[in-house]
Amino acid sequence: MTEKIKTLIANLKHLPGVYLMHDKDDNIIYVGKAKDLYKRVSQYFLRPQAGKVFKMVTNVDYFETIITANEKEALVLEMNLIQKYYPRYNILLKDGSHYPYIALKKKGDPILMIKRNNKDKNFDYFGPYPNSGAAYQTISLLNKIFPIRKCQTLPSSTCLYYHLGQCLGPCINKIEDKVFDDIREDIKSFMKGNNQKQKSEIKEKMLLASDNLEFEQAAEYKKVLDAIEHINIQQNVENNDKKDRDIFAFSSRNGYLSLAVLSYRKGLLLGKQVFIVEEFGDNEEQVADLILQFYQKYPTPSEVVINNKIVLDFLSDLLDSNVIFVTKGKVHELIINAKENADNALDEYFLSARLDANKLEMLETLGNLLDIPTPLHIELFDNSHIQGAFPVGAMVAFVNGEPAKKLYRRFLINHEEARDDLASMKEVIYRHYKRLVEEEKKLPDLLLVDGGLNQINAAAIALLEAGANVPLFGLYKNDRHQTSGLIDGSGKTYEIDDKSLFFMLTRMQDEVHRFAISFHKEKRNKAMRASILDDIEGLGEKRKEMLYRAYKDLDSLKNASVEEFSQILPKEVAEALYNKLHN
Repeated sequence: MTEKIKTLIANLKHLPGVYLMHDKDDNIIYVGKAKDLYKRVSQYFLRPQAGKVFKMVTNVDYFETIITANEKEALVLEMNLIQKYYPRYNILLKDGSHYPYIALKKKGDPILMIKRNNKDKNFDYFGPYPNSGAAYQTISLLNKIFPIRKCQTLPSSTCLYYHLGQCLGPCINKIEDKVFDDIREDIKSFMKGNNQKQKSEIKEKMLLASDNLEFEQAAEYKKVLDAIEHINIQQNVENNDKKDRDIFAFSSRNGYLSLAVLSYRKGLLLGKQVFIVEEFGDNEEQVADLILQFYQKYPTPSEVVINNKIVLDFLSDLLDSNVIFVTKGKVHELIINAKENADNALDEYFLSARLDANKLEMLETLGNLLDIPTPLHIELFDNSHIQGAFPVGAMVAFVNGEPAKKLYRRFLINHEEARDDLASMKEVIYRHYKRLVEEEKKLPDLLLVDGGLNQINAAAIALLEAGANVPLFGLYKNDRHQTSGLIDGSGKTYEIDDKSLFFMLTRMQDEVHRFAISFHKEKRNKAMRASILDDIEGLGEKRKEMLYRAYKDLDSLKNASVEEFSQILPKEVAEALYNKLHN
């Protein structure tokens, strides 16, 4: 222990707060929170450590602390600092989008839609669903079972759903409020797991269709019945108390920790998630940190169940929820199920080829190969256009070997000669790093461009003009146009012998290509659709918006028939659109 560390430990207070560990290059390598800063921080240096904690401690040159009013305030500050600095030794859950809800409009025509939050008071909400696929499958099923309005804007004539008996046709019929209120109540009951009424009605329709020799229609009803039964099987155990609760269980093996969560809402299982991360320090404390991270992204239920008293002690004062420990009953059975999921996830993880296994080691290997500090934050750029049309640029970021999607950026190319890839690259790199420098934000540890010396030189000029000092290398290709290694500005090449490192860099390269191309397609499709939909009599902005929602790209528009268009457009407008598309 250095004299600097000893002095800092002597000045620690018995107060709650956040601590930041710095290395000799003044990089923040770990951020933590503490109920008692003295007890928590001093133990890193006064007790023997092992594994990754030992490695982290040996890299600490000094630490600083921020005192907070309480531990909850420390938790919020810790999460904000982690998201700002992405320290190499903080184990983070992967980025993910918010849980989706199924939303039911409270008044007027009952309309179902997917929403990413539950803020709009004009809707009742079911969920959130841990698996967005399950939410979309469920809303599709509800739209088949209940004769509710499917379109956002009422058309002037009936659509296919009306003729299939899946809509009451509010576009042509006056529907009594009581009819819609009854449908709304039936949907709410269905979403609480009470679906026997709907099963009986659909089974009766299926048998009637079969008796009338309408076998295709009978088969469709059979699919709906199977879908309802699938939901019932997925929900598995229904809790009579109808509570919103999350069940957590964890498992560890060979340096990896698996955390499983089963999410129940109104007593029904909506889905599960499993997170696998590298172990860092005490499992119980790490599990508590992961659960707290989880609830930074997702809503907290009324009850959180975790069958570990140490984890429970960590969480009890920090979550706005009832954190409990149980030893018997149905909830205990759910804990056993969650534990089985955590164990099984580790089995699958160790059986698979684990590119993710040693990301930090691979990044250290890359730093040694290029003779730069370990590049924990890597950024890559790419451009996309078709013969100069719809030019765009894209940047992706990887932090600690994981895609950091919050840092991704998209650029519209401004310069006149969009076919000039070098000029495009120079423009977007200059704009990006000029902004980072002006806003005094952290620069990446490594910038990778796709190509040889010309691309590197263009990027180097952009960095110089932006005033950004970032290590710069290119991913160069062999004669077969396959990525072969790295090259620097002097033309020196670096062959990559480590296959895991090679595949990691290739995956990063594929990701920036994907991101750039998807942005280009989005811009191109929007422009092409806009131009095609122009100058068609009767096709105003509202009807264009309906088409944009129904047909996501130009190909789907071209493949549609006049009859399909007539479901959302007047027949003469549908024919005019079809003719323009095919002439």
